[in-house]
Amino acid sequence: MRRHFIIVGILVIVMSVLIYIGLDSAGLMPVVASAQAVDVDWMWNLEVIAMSFLFALIVAPLTYSLIVFRRRKGDTTDAEHMEGNTRLEIAWTIVPLFIVMAYAYLGAINLAATQRVDPQAMVVRVTGLQWDWTFEYPSVNGVTVVSKELHLPVGQQVLFRMTSNDVIHSFWVPEFRLKQDVVPGRITELRITPTLEGSYKVRCAELCGTSHAFMENPVIISSQEEFDAWFDVALDEAVTASQTPEGRGQALVSANGCAACHSINGAPGIGPTWFGLIGRTEELTDGSTVVVDEAYVHESISAPQAKIVAGFENQLMPTYSFTEEQIADIIAYITTLR
Repeated sequence: MRRHFIIVGILVIVMSVLIYIGLDSAGLMPVVASAQAVDVDWMWNLEVIAMSFLFALIVAPLTYSLIVFRRRKGDTTDAEHMEGNTRLEIAWTIVPLFIVMAYAYLGAINLAATQRVDPQAMVVRVTGLQWDWTFEYPSVNGVTVVSKELHLPVGQQVLFRMTSNDVIHSFWVPEFRLKQDVVPGRITELRITPTLEGSYKVRCAELCGTSHAFMENPVIISSQEEFDAWFDVALDEAVTASQTPEGRGQALVSANGCAACHSINGAPGIGPTWFGLIGRTEELTDGSTVVVDEAYVHESISAPQAKIVAGFENQLMPTYSFTEEQIADIIAYITTLR
């Protein structure tokens, strides 16, 4: 019997090593692009080791028993009667308990490491909406840069303060490893320190509606010099845009993700296109028609469900709390789309 235990023990060790090598070489994880990803991958590696061992601990003895202790042809005798083993049952209850507690302790340490605070972290405000992301950078002289692309400098911690305009979303860049729910009416936070220059994508990891699968925006990690150059250009554009109503309106449209539903080039979308909207005759769901003017657009922004264009009755536009001046700026921008 001792010989069988030794053989099974060797088989478990060999199978554990082979499974771990196979999983490790399979490239299951994307590249590491943040300091937090290093801690996550370290914990993941420990879990892969445990999974490899536990899988081998079940499969190796089972396979060995099926082969070695199978009933031989012509054998009609009863199998040997076996009683329970109290010491073994106590062992396989207590040992896993301590292993789980050890992993819980390591997980707590790992979580604390991913949330370590850098007081010099740059704050970026993130807004999720159906089905887009917007990123707002710290204001300079009262002017704020809002972008659809997330630009970050390498080596500097970034504090994301995130909220949603409509439903629950989840901010996730696989190369950063961490993700965080983005909840309407709340501010959730996530800290990331980029470590690898390159282009990635932020995705929504929470099923959020019709175009959930396409809710992804570029993430560009660059050197501090390249980030500063991009920010200076974006700031100049924001300053120029803030000086005209249509420029301010375009910035509002971009910040609130209106282009996720309304195209500006005549292409079909979830909502009516804005291209050539002013002066166009639209048929409504009640069969009446309306000539689109500034008053109609104002009403459609402040009370989206008051008059619905035929063909879009199954879509629900969220209500925005724009000021009268902001609505006027948006209308000025829509008027330029011809």
